[in-house]
Amino acid sequence: MFKNVEPKKRKLLKHAVGLLLALGVLALSFVVGVNMYVVSYAKDYILDLDAPITDTYDCVMVLGAGLWDGEPSPMLQERLDFGLQVYETGCTERMLMSGDHGRKTHDEVNVMKTYAIDAGVPADNVFMDHAGFSTYESMYRARDVFAVKKMVIVTQGYHLYRAVYDARKLGIDAYGIKAEKLQYPITNDIREAVARTKDFLWCIAQPEPTYLGETIPISGSGALTDDKTQI
Repeated sequence: MFKNVEPKKRKLLKHAVGLLLALGVLALSFVVGVNMYVVSYAKDYILDLDAPITDTYDCVMVLGAGLWDGEPSPMLQERLDFGLQVYETGCTERMLMSGDHGRKTHDEVNVMKTYAIDAGVPADNVFMDHAGFSTYESMYRARDVFAVKKMVIVTQGYHLYRAVYDARKLGIDAYGIKAEKLQYPITNDIREAVARTKDFLWCIAQPEPTYLGETIPISGSGALTDDKTQI
């Protein structure tokens, strides 16, 4: 690799390559360590939907996961169906739909609310977080905008550890239910490993989300979130 390079330059290149390799190993070790910590921390707060849920919660939060032609994506529909199962246990009277409504042409939360209403949930019991642009922001806004103190989060297993971790590190007494019937590609786990590392740092620094706004307590009326232009 270095045989056609002058001795001094060859030595510098070897040092540079060695340094890059060392930094790469450190970065990989950090990512692996953070992921192990996040999963270990959150796993004790994962509930089993097949077991009785005896506690009560301010709400069940369903996190957005994209739309297909204006309808819930298969991943989002799975989250919604499991969220409705949690709601039907009677452990809470409120649902909080948190997703991306940053553009008029992309409105996850109204689609999510409509899905819940069509399933029989009273419209006034369904809140929409129009600015849930990331898992971290959804949890921050649940605490500061919706005054949530205790909740159940519904999302796929690979994502649930981070969601519960974020919420609890932000001071919410959060628990999780895995929405898992479909199979998902391993690329989701790879992306999640990076996202866990990012959120680990975010939960230390705790930057404000993109939007905050006035408080809309989850104990009140979901109609206060019905403005489609609200973000």
